[in-house]
Amino acid sequence: MALMACASARAEELTIFWAEWDPANYLQELVNQYTKETGVKVTVETTPWTDFQTKTFREFAAKGDAYDLVVGDSQWLGAGSTGGHYVDLTEFFKKNNLSKLMLPATVAGYAEYPPKSGKYWAIPLEGDANGWAYRKDWFEDPKEMAAFKAKYGYDLAVPKDYKQMHDIAEFFYRPDQKRYGIALYTDNSYDAVAMGVEQTIFSYGGDLGDYSTYKVRGLINSKAAIEGLQTYRELYKFAPPGWGKAFFLDDNQAITEGLAAMSMNYFAFFPALANPATNKNAAHTGYFANPAGPTGAHFAALGGQGISVVSYSRKRDASMKFLEWFITDKVQQKWAELGGYTCSAAVLESQAFRTATPYNEAFYQSMLMVKDFWATPEYAELLEQLNQRVYPYIVGGKGTPADALNGLADDWEATFKKYKRYN
Repeated sequence: MALMACASARAEELTIFWAEWDPANYLQELVNQYTKETGVKVTVETTPWTDFQTKTFREFAAKGDAYDLVVGDSQWLGAGSTGGHYVDLTEFFKKNNLSKLMLPATVAGYAEYPPKSGKYWAIPLEGDANGWAYRKDWFEDPKEMAAFKAKYGYDLAVPKDYKQMHDIAEFFYRPDQKRYGIALYTDNSYDAVAMGVEQTIFSYGGDLGDYSTYKVRGLINSKAAIEGLQTYRELYKFAPPGWGKAFFLDDNQAITEGLAAMSMNYFAFFPALANPATNKNAAHTGYFANPAGPTGAHFAALGGQGISVVSYSRKRDASMKFLEWFITDKVQQKWAELGGYTCSAAVLESQAFRTATPYNEAFYQSMLMVKDFWATPEYAELLEQLNQRVYPYIVGGKGTPADALNGLADDWEATFKKYKRYN
């Protein structure tokens, strides 16, 4: 009897592991409602982003049961599924028709592996994409508008393509006034610079490779990809000084401190910019989706995460019951209201959601054109190789974009050969 009571007590608690940021706080607020409804205590345990991947996979390697569910990055799908760390949720997906209920891009990006296989390992939880904030007051200043049109021959407005973005960044680059054109991701310690580079390459008509055949040569180092990388380097020239290791905090500060006209960031970090308590320029801050490339190709780097049941958890049944609650329309609506980026197609498409914040419409548009990095089990090696090749060129101007991407094609091809990805 004592053993049964102990097991029952354990089943009344669930632990979700995620990175330390505002969406995790929103999730804790959401799951508190689940506790009220069911009596099952759910704790969202967090750790800093810099430690999140390491700590998660250390626990996986030990086959530990400290976490019942993990909110994992999209790139983890390959390693999480083939490594036996995630519970197969394919039947759960089919039973609940989630491939229809969730926005297609989020299903492909956060849940399915291998691509187009119909095998699912996570429930889309936090949708996210790389977007832009900008200083509306700078753009709408009559003197600036007149000067811009005189120089470039068209009206100053949110950029429709990368050429216009380059023109605007160049126009507002005024080091003598401590005013700069653009703030980009440049940090090379995880996926920051990779996300900025990849969406530029995608929008120039390039690609990272063929996700089904693992072919990379002629794709990652194609003419279009090389032009995209060169464009990213050219934009970096208009960034504030000391911007060689910039990520989300820096790029938000570029707006809050009045440094840059435009600033790249994931939408998950925009609530702080819309809040007057954390951004004195909140009333003058606008948002837009990543612009198109020269051929009209239009993409944004996929961020965000799905929530997976850890295979080593002793509380799988309780975890599945929690997921059944989480996917309901009522809960998805509440998740959005709290500040989480729901992946529910119905909620995202609603006017209520798209007009709820100054950035939601741009977020919605971005989620219709997102594209992701490699999600193969060896993604961490691929990411490190990309960082080593492109970072010296972007930040230091070393070599050429062709040198960087030809070298990357060599690296990735060797990595895929090592893991026997080629027949």
